[in-house]
Amino acid sequence: MDNTVKREYKEFLENHYKGHYAQSLEWANIKNDWKNEIIILRDEKGKIKATLSLLIRKLPYINSTLMYAPRGPVCDIDDEEIFEELMKRVDKLAKKYNSFMVKMDPDILASNNNFKRIAKKYGFIIQEKIKDINTLLQPKFVFRLDLKNKTEEEIFKSFHSKTRYNIKLAARKGVTLREGTRKDLQKFQEILEVTGTRDGFYIRKKEYFEKIYDSFEQENIKLVFAEYEGKPIACVLNIFYGKKEWYLYGGSLNEHRNLMPTYLLQWEMIKQAIKKECEFYDFRGVCATDSFHYNEGLYRFKKGFNAEFVEFIDMYKVYNKFIYFLFEKCAYKLRNFKLKIMNKK
Repeated sequence: MDNTVKREYKEFLENHYKGHYAQSLEWANIKNDWKNEIIILRDEKGKIKATLSLLIRKLPYINSTLMYAPRGPVCDIDDEEIFEELMKRVDKLAKKYNSFMVKMDPDILASNNNFKRIAKKYGFIIQEKIKDINTLLQPKFVFRLDLKNKTEEEIFKSFHSKTRYNIKLAARKGVTLREGTRKDLQKFQEILEVTGTRDGFYIRKKEYFEKIYDSFEQENIKLVFAEYEGKPIACVLNIFYGKKEWYLYGGSLNEHRNLMPTYLLQWEMIKQAIKKECEFYDFRGVCATDSFHYNEGLYRFKKGFNAEFVEFIDMYKVYNKFIYFLFEKCAYKLRNFKLKIMNKK
């Protein structure tokens, strides 16, 4: 892809209502242990009308690949002709790379029955019930705060009273905010390690966060610390892409959690989104299923900002049933083994 097409592709994603950072060239660069294929459809005037970024990974010991489209496609989701055209291109790539399946988790509500109808027509299986959210690549459940045409005052007043209180408490108790740079990623990762140990989830190495920081333009990445008496006690790493903002990673030390630094950090990032005239602020994933929340504290924390609880479609298409069966059985067992080892550390 030459530089002209790259710029055109980026502009399309940033301005499309379904544009997402996970479909960007920058994100494909971060995931460079996967091969990347970009599908671009154009209208009769030569302008881009639909895109799909696919990540492709070869399975060990088996001559087959897995194709994955994080938060794709980016198109008019109600246009069946466009979806059909995209899927014809996907099927060709599946044949080229001997893929046993393609998985998609588009930025489309699970309640969108029309899109589900279209997807099923072209061979996709919709996962209506998720028994284990740890098998997901992108969050199926998120909290998303609508910011369109709203002021800071309106947004703040909409928060739960306890959330407003905690934001004010942090400021009153002397918590300050500082924007970090690349050299602060070591401290960022250390804080996340504390959070992961406390809450029982895996934290990536510093090199991964460096790759994120280096791949996006500086205007797209915000690393912010909450500090108390000159010491970082909490942090967030957010992505701005187009007119949208995502809370990507964050954490806090065990000390001074009573000062509520995470509430002040979230409010600061929401204010930045409002200033940039973003359409929404995405709090990203919560550990939830239809009837159970694995981390009730995280759920309540994000819910307190009066964001909407959103469930996305999760779907896949199988090209080789036998390899798919082996993959599902082996991958699930290996993941459970990894989680058991991690929990013993």
